[in-house]
Amino acid sequence: MPKLKTHSGAKKRFNLSKSGKVKRAHAYKSHILTKKTTKRTRRLRAGTYADQTNVDAIRKMIPYK
Repeated sequence: MPKLKTHSGAKKRFNLSKSGKVKRAHAYKSHILTKKTTKRTRRLRAGTYADQTNVDAIRKMIPYK
């Protein structure tokens, strides 16, 4: 079986937890932060898990992580 290419964008955005879940960061945290409340930006800092409907696609993009 040939080696698979890792998706460069996906490897920067996703990690796997020890239990096998796909970890991701929240969106809307990179710019135009002045109009967003402090409470909102603070909550966006916390990571979360990818939705179960997307997990299979993400795992194919990061086969060696």
